[in-house]
Amino acid sequence: MTRMAAVAPHQQRIRSRMYQRALSQGAFYVAVLLVISPFMFVFFWMVLSSVKTGVDQTAWPPLFVFAPTLDNYAQVFRRVPFLAYAMNSLVVSVGATGLGLLFGLPCAYSIARWKQSKLAVAILVSRIVPWISFLIPWYLMFSLIGMIDTYLALIVTHLIITMPFAIWIMISFFEDVPVELEEAALIDGCSRLGVFLRVAAPIASPGIIASAILSLIFSWNNFIFSLILSGDKTMTLPVTVFRFMTYEELNWGGVTAAAVLVALPVLLLTFVIQRYLVKGLALGGVKG
Repeated sequence: MTRMAAVAPHQQRIRSRMYQRALSQGAFYVAVLLVISPFMFVFFWMVLSSVKTGVDQTAWPPLFVFAPTLDNYAQVFRRVPFLAYAMNSLVVSVGATGLGLLFGLPCAYSIARWKQSKLAVAILVSRIVPWISFLIPWYLMFSLIGMIDTYLALIVTHLIITMPFAIWIMISFFEDVPVELEEAALIDGCSRLGVFLRVAAPIASPGIIASAILSLIFSWNNFIFSLILSGDKTMTLPVTVFRFMTYEELNWGGVTAAAVLVALPVLLLTFVIQRYLVKGLALGGVKG
């Protein structure tokens, strides 16, 4: 009986801890749901509107039960060369992401290893400054050298998006690379470039993957640079949404269908590689 009496309080403490843990997890999930629900509702409404007719879209109160139609999506493909614009977006976003990593990774490594705080602040300022403030100088410069409506012009302008972003993500990853491993490689005769390529970069590869994915997404979704600096030859997908907004009418069916088609590749990419993205960001947030 004495032993049973001693075990009972212990079991009660275990149950109490399990209850508190379940309660805290439940509160966490409820808080997350409250935060993301407005964004999920907006996306749900966009998808819903993309399969409505014009009459159903303007109905009040809003209709949640209706006969869906794919005419809005067909209209997108009829009015704009969607596949060509998708290829342009792919070329620009992949090119900007690749160059951003090519120049950004050595910069992040240098900042992390030699504590170049002033350079880090300068890059942060360039990331904070609104992108539209760069637009007029870029437009004047590219107009003078005849580079408007070229892939190179768009890729260079998108470096404003991809390179600072990659640098700031990768600084924390390179700070976590053990200095002792780099010193051992230097003693073995490896150059500083070799240390970066063979030691630091492989260890920080989760961060490289995460920064590449996020940079690609931000570049893919950029609208303003393509609107001003491109033409029919290099127009990217986000501009297709703008094509359905004119002075005469605002075609909500075309706008929402085009928006869904623009967001769909990014969503599919995120679902496919979300494990690597979460892993990379989580490792970058852990110190020590």
